[in-house]
Amino acid sequence: MTLDILKQGAEGRLYLGEFKGESCLIKERFVKKYRHPDLDTQITRQRMKAEVKAAGRCLAAGILAPRIFHSDLNTHKLYMEYFGSAQTAKQFIQKTVNESGEEQAKPLLEKLCTQIGGIIGKMHANNIIHGDLTTSNILINPNATGYDIIFIDFGLSHYNQATEDKGVDLYVLERALLSTHSEQPYLFDYILAAYQKECGKDEEAVLAKFEEVRARGRKRTMIG
Repeated sequence: MTLDILKQGAEGRLYLGEFKGESCLIKERFVKKYRHPDLDTQITRQRMKAEVKAAGRCLAAGILAPRIFHSDLNTHKLYMEYFGSAQTAKQFIQKTVNESGEEQAKPLLEKLCTQIGGIIGKMHANNIIHGDLTTSNILINPNATGYDIIFIDFGLSHYNQATEDKGVDLYVLERALLSTHSEQPYLFDYILAAYQKECGKDEEAVLAKFEEVRARGRKRTMIG
């Protein structure tokens, strides 16, 4: 069967396909030639298993993520729920600013970021570390009353109570926002404010660790 390729990235290819009669997204992780074959297989399988586990944990916690229909470790393919009408948060933010202008877009983006921050807080309260938080890994899926926010790409995720890992997760997101949405520096502030309300009893420790990670990052940038 010929599959329609939707996208190719650094880690793999995305195809539109079918699983048991239902449309689905097929994510195929291809072989990395620069790695030793055994190591490449090990890393690929680890990331596939991480994606399945994290998506399941999110859904169990009431956090929207793609349902995983099937995982084939031999062909390195994941068969998952397809959101055909969705766009990434990156696209949503850029489109909102382009169509509404910076000032009019601000309350719309505040609402979006408040929702995103609350979800990440809930994720961390359940000890789910995403590992690659960017606006490209968040989908905005329209519904009858607005939109749903769906987190994707859990290949670098893990389950951990450590405040260090949660702080690093936040720092990765901050750096991604500053890089991708440099003209909207306020986005992370909205996210962090909402995060604090949902991240649970470790709020102060996580935020302290985030500031520590941020300081280390700035020091590395200064030293080069």
